[in-house]
Order: sequence, then C-alpha cells, then structure tokens
Amino acid sequence: DGLTSLDRYKGRCYHIEPVAGEENQFIAYVAYPLDLFEEGSVTNMFTSIVGNV
Repeated sequence: DGLTSLDRYKGRCYHIEPVAGEENQFIAYVAYPLDLFEEGSVTNMFTSIVGNV
C-alpha cells in the first residue's frame, strides 16, 4: 500500500502514577525509540518532550 507503518513511531507508556494531592490527575512516563532523534540534537529532544506536556 506504500504507507509507512506508524507502529515504529509510537511512544510507549511504561508507567502511570497519580499526582499527589490532585484528584483525577496522573503522570505518564512515555518512551520513544532512541533512533527517532538526531544524535546530539538537544533541540530535537527538548521539542519532543515539550510537545507531550
């Protein structure tokens, strides 16, 4: 079909914990494959983190 499989690019949530003192709020820890990021690019890494907040 010529389309790229998105499974390779999805983040994976590996842990969820409640926020202390806050009702219905949680912190999710998400991991992405390391090779999706340009080596040595702090800007690229920062943008991906900020985009998920």
